[in-house]
Amino acid sequence: MKQLKEYKFWFITGSQHLYGEETLKKVAEHSAVMVKKLNEAGILPVTIEFKLVATTSDAIEQVMEDANYDQSCAGIITWMHTFSPSKMWIRGLGKLQKPYLHLHTQFNKEIPNEEIDMDFMNLNQSAHGDREHGFIGTRMRLARRVIVGYWGDKNVQEKIGLWMRTAIGVAASKSLKVARFGDNMRDVAVTEGDKVEAQIKLGWSVNTYPVGDLVPYIDGVTEKEIDALMKVYEEEYILNTKNIDSVRYQAKMEIGMKKFLQEGKFDAFVNTFEDLYGMKQLPGLATQHLTAQGYGFGPEGDWKVAAMTSLMKTMAQGVDKGTALMEDYTYHFGDNGGSLILGAHMLEVCPSVAAEKPKIEVHDLGIGGKDAPARLVFEGKAGKAITASLIDMGGRMRLIVNDVLAVKPILSMPNLPVARVMWKPMPNLETSAEAWILAGGAHHSIISFSVTAQQLEDWAAMMDIEFVHINEKTEISQFKHDLLMSDLIWKLK
Repeated sequence: MKQLKEYKFWFITGSQHLYGEETLKKVAEHSAVMVKKLNEAGILPVTIEFKLVATTSDAIEQVMEDANYDQSCAGIITWMHTFSPSKMWIRGLGKLQKPYLHLHTQFNKEIPNEEIDMDFMNLNQSAHGDREHGFIGTRMRLARRVIVGYWGDKNVQEKIGLWMRTAIGVAASKSLKVARFGDNMRDVAVTEGDKVEAQIKLGWSVNTYPVGDLVPYIDGVTEKEIDALMKVYEEEYILNTKNIDSVRYQAKMEIGMKKFLQEGKFDAFVNTFEDLYGMKQLPGLATQHLTAQGYGFGPEGDWKVAAMTSLMKTMAQGVDKGTALMEDYTYHFGDNGGSLILGAHMLEVCPSVAAEKPKIEVHDLGIGGKDAPARLVFEGKAGKAITASLIDMGGRMRLIVNDVLAVKPILSMPNLPVARVMWKPMPNLETSAEAWILAGGAHHSIISFSVTAQQLEDWAAMMDIEFVHINEKTEISQFKHDLLMSDLIWKLK
């Protein structure tokens, strides 16, 4: 997983020489104060660096080029303290290749009744300076986020912080690597996709490695290494099985897989129970514990869900309330809008979404013809969340997001030996499921209690891919119309 501390953001303030050196000096002073206090507020995930007061086309072009080639710069934040003629920004913004936030704010929160005069007005012109700057972003069709409000307010800082996390997701996407152990599950459509297009568009490197390349890493694990990981399991989870050999084999697989992933600098991985040559079990506990450490995972060869899980975990790093692979498994049809989805998977749901300490249990898998694997069994937490699915539409990618409300499972399900999460999709199960199917959503998704729909909408805009949002306002006839219009627009692109 890419570390947030690897990145920073550049703050660029716009002005012009018309106002004189004294005003420009104040603009710089105010900008430095704002950046200092934003960094000290403790809300932003990484630091902002004040770069300059931009007053010429040459200076703007240079700072944009510098941002592009600085690997630690995850994006730029612009603000117009005074009026800054936007034709000066064309050359620079035309070259910008990093995420772009336009912060529409002003240095002072309120109008100072006694102090306001023409000098004050000449200095504090953000109200129309930012509108000039906004025009050129729109005229140039630039993907950007606009955040409006007083920079010192917590809610504004929280919005900036979420955007920063999304921008870091863009940076992580550009170098993301997925290891495919074996191919996709045979005859399954939605887990397929154009890996060349994914690398061109999203930056993802997705390559296959035979399970035979992985097995020597697993076979080379020592008993001492297994003993050490078993102690970690016993600290983090409740050991609820007498089949210790199965648990130890999962530990052996985890250690071997992690060595392979670390050596190749992979961020995510996939496998399928149709291709386990040389392995005694399908990785269950092994995969769950790896995903708890930040790796993305996709079952049945689903590399798209593996990559998206990795990116969303990166975005939520340090504050993650739970981000995990999920699958719509079965429904509970209730009356009066009380229908719910039971989400689960055979083995691999990340314990970050567990409500309580998970239990390690061993049960037959019932598929795949291998030994009974150890896995974590738990109930999912309650709270507002989203589910997300990235699909290949043939010629373009579409990211589908559904707002959901996770609930404590209403049934104990004592004979279901897997991790499970239950939720109400917005606006209701019937409308949500119909919309999801019409949009082509996969049976695999990512559930997150931390990453928001707004963040994924921003990420999709930054990556120039289609975004579809199913929420409490979704109505099927309008949704069909929106999908049709979107299809036409993206084909024209």
